[in-house]
Amino acid sequence: MTNCVYRLDSGFELRLEDVYSYFEEYEPPQGVDDVEVERRGNKLIVAAVGSDETTPKYTPSAQLKADVTERRMYETDDGWSREPPENDRRTAPHLKEEPETKLIEFACFKGDRETVLQNTDLQYEMFEVLCDLAQHASDGELTAVVAVEGDLCATRIVEGEERKACLEVVDESEGCPDNTSNWRNNSLISD
Repeated sequence: MTNCVYRLDSGFELRLEDVYSYFEEYEPPQGVDDVEVERRGNKLIVAAVGSDETTPKYTPSAQLKADVTERRMYETDDGWSREPPENDRRTAPHLKEEPETKLIEFACFKGDRETVLQNTDLQYEMFEVLCDLAQHASDGELTAVVAVEGDLCATRIVEGEERKACLEVVDESEGCPDNTSNWRNNSLISD
């Protein structure tokens, strides 16, 4: 039985230089020989390279897609931050020293399964790569519903840490969500 990704919602980002350095000595999951990282304009593509025996010749392998954006970072006492440091006006109200800033590129893995995780061949293996990346993100979240050896599993990674996740199966025939019609009890539909 093959493993499969059913639902995915990704909303994390990493510094672009950290993504490149992460893949320099990365050991890809079983079934993936290598991972190629390529930048195309403001997109970052992380593609699976499958072995010749398991990957059909003309089938595109799964790939991760991220938007590359620049953010202004401010130098603080604790390092570089997205928020500018607060000037203490009580001790030196006449000093308005501008903090040191620089632009840093980020790879933003944000979106659903079709946006972030594309193509089906080696899709679950590339989902594992995405989870590995999410565990290195200092902020953001990744949630997913996958099938592993026939069993449904929930995955949730928040701010680089795996969190408890569970699946809840709801029978919507008992009650109707607010934005749908209850076709079973519709007087306009006759038997």
